[in-house]
Amino acid sequence: MSSYRGTRLKARASIAPVNGDTYLLFVSKPTGYELRERHGDAPAVGDVVEEEDGRMRVSKLAPSPLPGDSRRCAYLQPVS
Repeated sequence: MSSYRGTRLKARASIAPVNGDTYLLFVSKPTGYELRERHGDAPAVGDVVEEEDGRMRVSKLAPSPLPGDSRRCAYLQPVS
């Protein structure tokens, strides 16, 4: 486990820095955050995506928080 701005970050071992048609989801959870890898194009800011945790809105797009990883990362927040 590593720390990201004082919050626990769960990064699965299967997430490896790659280029191509993958992006990351940075999912806000009550217990911290979780990174998930997805295939295809990253959603746009404001888009709503269905995740196992329910409907989530993309609050920002940024580079991956993982060192040396050039993928885009969509930061998600629960839809209220």
